[in-house]
Amino acid sequence: MTNELLKDLQWRGLLYQQTDAEGMEKLLNEEKVSLYVGVDPTADSMHIGHIVPLLTLRRFQQAGHRPILLVGGATGMIGDPSGRSTERNLLTAEQIDKNVAGLKKQMERIFDFGEEQNSAQLVNNYDWISKLNVIEFLRDYGKLININYLLAKDTIASRLETGISFTEFTYTIIQGIDFNHLYDNYNVKIQVGGSDQWGNITTGLEVIRKTHDEDAKAFGITIPLVTKADGTKFGKTAGGAVWLDAEKTSPYEFYQFWINSADADVIKYLKIFTFLSREEIEALEVSVQEEPHLRKAQKALAEEMTRLIHGEEALETAQRITAALFSGDLKTLSAAEMKNAFKDVPSTELPKEDKNIVDLLVEANISSSKRQAREDVTNGAISINGEKVNDLEYTVDGKDRLEDEFAIIRRGKKKYHMVKFI
Repeated sequence: MTNELLKDLQWRGLLYQQTDAEGMEKLLNEEKVSLYVGVDPTADSMHIGHIVPLLTLRRFQQAGHRPILLVGGATGMIGDPSGRSTERNLLTAEQIDKNVAGLKKQMERIFDFGEEQNSAQLVNNYDWISKLNVIEFLRDYGKLININYLLAKDTIASRLETGISFTEFTYTIIQGIDFNHLYDNYNVKIQVGGSDQWGNITTGLEVIRKTHDEDAKAFGITIPLVTKADGTKFGKTAGGAVWLDAEKTSPYEFYQFWINSADADVIKYLKIFTFLSREEIEALEVSVQEEPHLRKAQKALAEEMTRLIHGEEALETAQRITAALFSGDLKTLSAAEMKNAFKDVPSTELPKEDKNIVDLLVEANISSSKRQAREDVTNGAISINGEKVNDLEYTVDGKDRLEDEFAIIRRGKKKYHMVKFI
């Protein structure tokens, strides 16, 4: 009997490697299980590339299984060599604690925590790894894993030429201890991770196999790396990573990232990142093919993701800013929304003093000369904070300074400039 959840994961392109596909399908058909994803607190926020395993685990929760979310308070202090050519900078305990708090807040947006049998539970591997002394580590776990076994791991083999410290060399064993601990104490049977975690997952299975009798059954699944159709890296913008933290990437910027998805990518992203049904996604796929100008799929993707990560109110704000910029009607936006929307446009700092509109346009390099500035004003090409200005004697003063700090000047239809008053 084909498991419906696994069938859906396959359709969404979320199954890359499985340690024992047949055995895991049998397990999922027979019982509701606990399974886990680990996230190391290397920063106080995740970015969108981090959340695919978590969203996959959420799909298991929706099917009645129990997600265990492991935050690596211990492994974060050591450093995962996966996907790196150099050693990580070691974080302090204070940094780790701050980062753990940030990640926990974000996980609470994705998962259902509560009293139900399949409610998510957050655990921190510092709670058990910190209790191990060096002799216990070497005798109880170091003896289980052969050096040749470790050297064959891609994450370690790729670092042998450039060098790897003993600290990072032991990372995979510590992650193996985690899987073993969760197997014993939380009845965790499956670990889910990105494709770069295959070596760490299989080390965990090796530790479980060697510390239990032959009836012990545990499994691993990895998820493929998300890529864009044009071969460029997913999850990056000109401004850098797309973070879940609203302070690092505003909900408006987050919404814009998704709504700007290419037609070639949007259906794949809907499958991977959203919880829309197969029928809904297939209907949007038809829309991409037959009426791409409507961008229904992109709008659905942006709405689903912004609502999930930032909530309904932030989604409405992002949509309001988007609509105002599209129509050019900035008067509907608050000062804070305007600052948010235009933080990446060209800007100029000018003294906080009253100034004639023509002089200001020239000093801010918005118009190339006084003659051009006068033409722009009389032709109706200039707006300040959404209000058209066509009077050559107009004075830009306190009424135009939003929060007494800045003004947004538009020249023509789409050229925006922020004047910051200092």
